[in-house]
Amino acid sequence: MICAITLLTVPVPARADGASPLSDLVDAAAQRLQVADDVAAIKWQTGGAIEDPARVGQQLAKLAAEAAAKDLAPDYVRRIFADQITATEAAEHYRFAQWKLDPAAAPSTAPELAASRARIDGFNQVMLAQIGQRWELLHSPDCAGELGEAIRTVSDARQLDEFYRRALASATQDYCGR
Repeated sequence: MICAITLLTVPVPARADGASPLSDLVDAAAQRLQVADDVAAIKWQTGGAIEDPARVGQQLAKLAAEAAAKDLAPDYVRRIFADQITATEAAEHYRFAQWKLDPAAAPSTAPELAASRARIDGFNQVMLAQIGQRWELLHSPDCAGELGEAIRTVSDARQLDEFYRRALASATQDYCGR
């Protein structure tokens, strides 16, 4: 049931004609990053900590195991998602800083944490599938150019502000495999 709900709540990719083959992967990463606003609102209202090392460890272990089951390099996938999580935590800290400086801008309501986590899990699955589909490109000399184009295209299509553009660049910094 959660999978069905998750799939229904994952928005359509923001992809332009002629976009990079990495656009769908980068778009899923951007959407996953944007869930940080909801998660920050939840944590702001509940007094929860931004960092959750136990959950991060569980998520990275789960994603690495799923990668291995799909014949993808677990260490590569772990590194990709560690970057994603670090960028997401930075986005949450950014929102907290904004709300501390302007308490009137702080959210008065927030979605359920379970719903936000389900969205994150859905984006994780999209990203894993895209990594598998684009494996050769991600490990080719063409990767850097295609990644840069995908970041620009997605950032423009999603109208990301300067902070989220930097967060997306950070989240995708290790996509071009070594």
